[in-house]
Amino acid sequence: FLLAGLPPGQAAQNESLKLSLSQAIEMALNNNSLIKEALENEQGSLETKRSALAEFLPKASLNYSFTGLSETPFMYVEQPTATGSKTIKKDIGSDSAYHWDLTLIQPLFTGFALSTGYKMAELGIENQKLAKEIIYLEIAWKVKQAFFNVLLSQKVALVSEASVKNLKAHEKDASNFYNEGMIPYNDLLRSKVALADVIQKMEKAKSNVKIAHAILNTLLELDLNKNLEIEDPDNIPPIPDSLDKIVEGALANRPELFMLRLALKNLDFQIKLAKSSDYPTIAMIGRYEQNGDDLLATNNDFRNQYNSSLTLQANWTFFSGGKTRANTAKFRSDQRALKEKLKGFEKGIKLETQNAYINLKVAEKNIRTAKNALTQAGENWRITNLQYQQQIVSSTEVLDARTFLSQAKTNYYSARYGYMISMAELERAMGKKTNKNN
Repeated sequence: FLLAGLPPGQAAQNESLKLSLSQAIEMALNNNSLIKEALENEQGSLETKRSALAEFLPKASLNYSFTGLSETPFMYVEQPTATGSKTIKKDIGSDSAYHWDLTLIQPLFTGFALSTGYKMAELGIENQKLAKEIIYLEIAWKVKQAFFNVLLSQKVALVSEASVKNLKAHEKDASNFYNEGMIPYNDLLRSKVALADVIQKMEKAKSNVKIAHAILNTLLELDLNKNLEIEDPDNIPPIPDSLDKIVEGALANRPELFMLRLALKNLDFQIKLAKSSDYPTIAMIGRYEQNGDDLLATNNDFRNQYNSSLTLQANWTFFSGGKTRANTAKFRSDQRALKEKLKGFEKGIKLETQNAYINLKVAEKNIRTAKNALTQAGENWRITNLQYQQQIVSSTEVLDARTFLSQAKTNYYSARYGYMISMAELERAMGKKTNKNN
């Protein structure tokens, strides 16, 4: 009833959206503007390949011209007569000249420039696909991180709410004990101060939940205040067995490495393209033309109206002032620099993967430690609270026990979701887009 009374946009905003981790990743990959940009870039590289292929095909051009002369073209000729000869003026053309021609040019040999350009265009497609994959990895990693931060902030908020509930009950007990003269006033004040403190922490925890939701909504391209029901994964994925295999997989899967290797291949083609200018270029040119004194050049009283030709044309620039050599040397230097960059990047991936693996192992140990501490803190709270009811301990011990329990719960959830985030970090280092367990 309340939602029905709201404006349509606000009602839709208040409807909760249920999401698992895999659904959140899929939504982000479908909606993210960077992904859409990458898809357009990939489409552009396909068009570049089509353009490179078109260079192998003949080129057709049509030309049309009109020339108007102030005088009719003529020439002087000697005409024999009975007494000798005389010079006369004879027209050899019209004062209005129309011309059109159709020309076809088919390249036969370009010093391997066309085939090299086509192969470079193919590399461009692969490069754009890898660039898109890098964006996939980054977005998936950010979504996972934001997803688990939402779950963590929600758990911390629940811990704060439980702490407020417990301390309200304790403050009520303390008031009763004080009214009966069983505890001093400062014990009651200590309970009230502690309650006020946890209420402030609860409000802060609730605001953190809103912030975490806003970050995730931004990645999903949703309204910042969209209500989300996040599905908490039941199982904690196990740590992969071998660090060596993880590093090996990272070196085999990281798209950044493939991009660098493609760049090396592209420089090979750049060298080949630069050297193509050392070769002659050969083309076949076919031409049909008409010349006349009307618009379509169909009438010509002075020479043949139409003609056609087939020409084999070769061009060879055999000296360019050392330009080809300089370009080749430049690309070879770029190759050597890129090889060093590739080595450094491989080392960086090994280090990144190893650090992520170590962090994951630490997170796994922290879960076990935090779980044991949580059990102990819960029992300590139960016993201390009972002892306070019997006035065996003071408010200080109760407040400490509740603080220990809240901290133990927070530590446990931090360890649990910290493990999930560390797993996502390792998957990013390994070049895995999504978690196969989801």
